[in-house]
This record gives sequence, structure tokens and C-alpha cells, in this order.
Amino acid sequence: MKVLLVYPEFPDTFWSFKHALPFQGKRSAYPPLGLLTVSALLPSSWPKRLVDLNVRSLKDSDLAWADVVFFSGMMVQGPSMKAQIARAKQRGLRTIVGGPIASAQDPAIAEADHVVEGEAEEMIPGLVADLERGEVKPHYVRSELPDLKRVPLPDLHLASLRRYSAMAVQFSRGCPFTCEFCDIIEIYGRRPRTKAPEQILAEFDQLYRFGWRGPVFLVDDNFIGNKKCVKLLLPRLVEWMRDHKFPFSLFTEASLNLAEDPELLRMMREAHFTRVFLGIETPVAESLKETTKFQNLRMDLLESVRLIQAHGIEVMAGFIVGFDSDPPDVFQRQIQFIREAAIPLSMVGLLTALPNTQLWRRLKAEGRLIKQSLGSNTLLDLNFIPKMDAEELLAGYRRIMQTIYSPREYFERASAFLSQLGEAARAPIVFSDMMAVVRSLWRQGLRSNYRKEYWKFLAQTLQQHRQHLGKAITLAIMGHHFFELTASDMEN
Repeated sequence: MKVLLVYPEFPDTFWSFKHALPFQGKRSAYPPLGLLTVSALLPSSWPKRLVDLNVRSLKDSDLAWADVVFFSGMMVQGPSMKAQIARAKQRGLRTIVGGPIASAQDPAIAEADHVVEGEAEEMIPGLVADLERGEVKPHYVRSELPDLKRVPLPDLHLASLRRYSAMAVQFSRGCPFTCEFCDIIEIYGRRPRTKAPEQILAEFDQLYRFGWRGPVFLVDDNFIGNKKCVKLLLPRLVEWMRDHKFPFSLFTEASLNLAEDPELLRMMREAHFTRVFLGIETPVAESLKETTKFQNLRMDLLESVRLIQAHGIEVMAGFIVGFDSDPPDVFQRQIQFIREAAIPLSMVGLLTALPNTQLWRRLKAEGRLIKQSLGSNTLLDLNFIPKMDAEELLAGYRRIMQTIYSPREYFERASAFLSQLGEAARAPIVFSDMMAVVRSLWRQGLRSNYRKEYWKFLAQTLQQHRQHLGKAITLAIMGHHFFELTASDMEN
């Protein structure tokens, strides 16, 4: 049975980095790890073909080749998925949808023939048997959370790795915390499950054999959700990286209590972690209590960020406005915190009620839900009735984004960050990085309308933080993405 694996297109959002990727000559940030893993779970005798719409179009010849089409994606990819499901069905092809969008029961997948809801590992064998018999059920729901120690190596050979700016490896699923707005704990549970260290090293070996050199994203929901297992993994990662002369630079997502563990930070630094995404959300303590993000109340937020940065690990952070407990001055407080914390890549979004979350259930009970979430918290489109005046909330959000992503403000924050950054792990230099430097000097240094701020930032870096020049150029390139999107999206 010929299986066509289709990954829908991401819209142009703050998370897409579409305006930064061309500097490296890349088309997308990461390959679709979920579909590559699903491919490895299917019979090896079945021919498979991957089409990631973020790097190439879906051709009529792809559909003519296939017997069945597997789709996977997130809610934000819904419009693209809906269009491609329709194309496949017009060809008479069976369509099967999985991934987070299936767990959200998104209307975009209503026309799919079959839906696989939940993690696929335990359901694929039954689905395969049903496909071979021609008796596929409309809906498959997981009965239990799978043991990650049985997850196979992803079928990397299906992806054109050179088109991506980073690779993805998953160590764990789930998170122990109870954030009200989060769908991770609803889909993957509150007991973090992990792969064995040997599995992660095998995935690193595979990436290395395929010739990958550069960034690797450990795409965990919370990398330190199970600290005991992480501390078993990290010494093995350090040893592997040393033996292979540090071919990768690593980054991940974690909870803010990472700052409470100096031993963990030291081991992550030795393993060449260069960046971590933290869900800080807000400096307003009452809003953190409201959303039950108590782990962010155990230490001073600024101190936590600076401790991590002092270990040479860049902090990239998520922030939210729109909580019921947000005071009128929340917008200025967010701006001020982001300045003082010196977090260049600050992903500020509007609160959105994702399906089946604790927040969604509460707002539904209160009669405050308006419509289905579109899966993006950067759209100026609320799906619930906020306590704050809606127009005031949207105007305040625009002010945050237009302030923190004005070029002068951004470069000042980036410079302040470099002054706080401890000795950082050196990232491997690859050809795409060299081309990115050349393109940055040309496009940003000569052709942009913020070239004065750009050159001032680079000059200051050369004078004061020469050892971080590579990081500075990377931040300048990523800043370009935010400048472009803020200029267009926040004016609409």
C-alpha cells in the first residue's frame, strides 16, 4: 500500500520564522517529526512518500501515486490541511488525520475519512490491519499513553534535510504542571514519559550519519519534567558530543524551575545547549496564580532568567496577556519586564482558550466562549469574552508588540542580553551560517530601513562582546522576522 504523508503549511506567524529562513537558504524550521515517526511504525514493505508543504508543493503526481494519504499537524495548520484533504478526496483517495489537530477535534478535519486521536504508537498496528482488510473505522482513540521506549527511529530518509534550519529529536512527552490554558497536559498527560538514553543517542547517530551538522531541537513539552531521567541522559549526551567533536548545538523547552538546579544547568551547558524556551507568561503574580502556574512563583522571575543566561544559555520566552487578573498596567509591566530581563526573542501572545483545556471548560461553564480557537495566540482575534475591555486588550497587545519589536528597542535588548550571557557553547559553523552572515550584511546592513540601528548593534558587539559576534548576527536575523511581521500584522 502506497502511503503519502502530507504535512500542511504553516501560516506566516511569529513561530514560522519565514522572514529569517531565507538568510540561511532554508525553507522551514524543522522537518515533521511526527509523520516521520508514523512512517517508521508502518510496515516496511509499504512504499512511503513525504510531502511537507512548507518546503514544496503537493503535486498531482504525488496524489496519483498514492493509495492512502496520512495527514498530521497542529490547529494553526487547519486551513491548509482542509484544502489538501479536499484535493485528496477529489481523487478518490482515503484520508487519515492524526496529530494535535485531531485531539482538538478541529472543524478543519471534518471531511477526513478517518481520524486517529491521541498518540499513534499504540493505534498504528490496529489501523494497519484494518487498512489491509479494507475495514477502517471512522475514529480511533488511544486507550492508554504509550511507552516511549518502544518508539522507533524516525524515517529521516524521507525528508530533504538540507531544506530545514534545524533537526528535531524528542526525549519526553507530558508535563507535571497544571497551567490552566495548556493543552499539553490534556493530550500527553501530567506524568512525563521519556525515551531511554540509548534511543536518543541512536537518533543522534542517525542525524550524524545523514550528514547533519548544526542546531538540534529537543522538542519536548518540558525537557526537565522528569529531572531524574534528564540527569541520566545528560552525561551520555556530553560524552557523545565530545566523542563526535560537538557537531550539534542543542535547544529545548523547559519550565522556569530549571533555574533552581545549578547541576542541571551545568550539565546542559556541557552538552552544548545554547537556548531554552521558557513559559514565563506574566510578571503579574495574581495572573500566575489564576492560571495555576505556581512553579513561576517559587523564585524571582528576573533572577531566574539571569541565572540561566549566566550559564551561557539564551532564554527565549513566552508571555501572555488577557488573564482575568491582569491589571490595567499589565502591558507596560510586560514591556518593562522584557526589557529588564533582556530577552530578545519574546513571544508575546493573547490568551486563547484551546479546546478541552481547563481554561476552555471554565469559560464554557461561565458562558464566555465565543468560538473555536484558531490555534494561534498572535492573531488579533479573541475566542472568549475577556474581563478587560476587548478593545483595550487588543490595543495594549499591539502596543507591546510594536514597542518590543521596534528595531531600536530590539537591538538595545539584544545588546543587554549579550552583556549578561555567560560563556556560551560554540555552535558548529556550517555553510548556511556563512551565507546567512553575507545576506545579513547585505539585506540588513545596506538595504533595510533600520540599518543605522543594525550597524550600531554590531559595532557595540565588536567592542564589548566580540566572543558573541556569531550570536549577535543570529539575533539580528531573527529580529528581522519579528520586525516584518509586527509591521504588517499589528497594523491590521
